[in-house]
Amino acid sequence: MILYNVTVSIDDDIQEEWLDWMKKKHIPDVMNTNCFLECRISRVHGEEEGGKTYAISYIAPSKEKYDEYQEKHAEKLQQEHSEKFKDKFAAFRTLLTVLEEFKQ
Repeated sequence: MILYNVTVSIDDDIQEEWLDWMKKKHIPDVMNTNCFLECRISRVHGEEEGGKTYAISYIAPSKEKYDEYQEKHAEKLQQEHSEKFKDKFAAFRTLLTVLEEFKQ
């Protein structure tokens, strides 16, 4: 499995609007690509003043499905986000290979 993590720091003055849009529009759009099995959005604690930071973690079943997302969908979805929240956020993306899961 592949974990695709997007960390976003969003300005305080629009963070509620951004979070609502992420939950109702962006994440459903990403999930509707059928490239990911699940998604979690988490609040990052201990961030700098002036904004809130969130981690959005998508699980892809394979590197091929992640690559499909990048090739066919990522540019459009990321552009939509960038245009809507221009100059109000900073983001970075991390790709991880899940080696093993431990659950209780």
